[in-house]
Amino acid sequence: MHLTRTLPALTLSPNTPPEAFVTVDPRKVDLPAIDWITLGLLAATYVMWGLGTAVLAEVWMPLGIVVTGLAIAQFCSVQHEVLHDHPFRSRIANEAVVFPALALTVPYRRFRATHLAHHHDPNLTDPYDDPESNYMDPAVWARLPKIWRGVLRVNNTLLGRMVVGPVVGNILWCRAEARLIVAGRRDVAFDWALNLLGLLPVVAWLVWTGFPVWAYLIAAWVGHGVLKIRTFLEHRAHETARARTVIIEDRGPLALLFLNNNLHAVHHMHPQVPWHRLPAVYASNRDHYLRRNEGYRYGSYADVFRRYLFRAKDSVSHPVWPVRKD
Repeated sequence: MHLTRTLPALTLSPNTPPEAFVTVDPRKVDLPAIDWITLGLLAATYVMWGLGTAVLAEVWMPLGIVVTGLAIAQFCSVQHEVLHDHPFRSRIANEAVVFPALALTVPYRRFRATHLAHHHDPNLTDPYDDPESNYMDPAVWARLPKIWRGVLRVNNTLLGRMVVGPVVGNILWCRAEARLIVAGRRDVAFDWALNLLGLLPVVAWLVWTGFPVWAYLIAAWVGHGVLKIRTFLEHRAHETARARTVIIEDRGPLALLFLNNNLHAVHHMHPQVPWHRLPAVYASNRDHYLRRNEGYRYGSYADVFRRYLFRAKDSVSHPVWPVRKD
């Protein structure tokens, strides 16, 4: 029997007004119960991670670190697909295939919970209600010590986000998670306990291969830093929720590494559509998507690097405050 699952329709009318697409189109298409493309990519990611730690590190340690870091970034991208119900229909099966904690500090279940909350588009960029916002309440920003504001200003350039962003982001993330655990959130504590279990196969592999802990920490920093390229300007401060999410028309290696999430406005409109279908969905109605997000578009990641490597896209203090939720 051919098992299928239902996903949003991929055929949209270019004449349909943007207001009609605030939520996912209710029409259905069938997809195989197992997304073999995503599953195959996950297998290739594990192979790449194994080669980086066990083979390439023996050839030249810097090469092993870089390849391992890229594998960690790719693994996080696949985890993003998994939390959106690929490659399986079963949540348990999906969690099982990404159980090893390759990224070290981001429990999969916490990633899933916070990211799905992030997908409530009216809250996008709100520093209180959007778990992935990089903005701050202007009042909070004004009270920060000068040295911390300086760090965050550096972090607000693309180069800074890649270099210091993994450290800043992990400090803020782990502090917030610790506060939830101290406040009695047993679900959060449980998810972190699972992450500790997920570290066991990672540590066992590193011991068996002789890959140094210090080298793996650098690789994790590389992986987190590469991911910061994707998240740097995924969302902007804007009065209209549908205009807050970017389109980057890149088809190069970074688009593959990020699993086409550079077409981020399309992903937010159709979060259940698998990554390998997003380019076709976008191409079929390009004008519609750009009209919907009011032209928040870049031609490529090279364009993003040229503009923002050494300068901020906007301020850390939220420039459109308070955030409109309508």
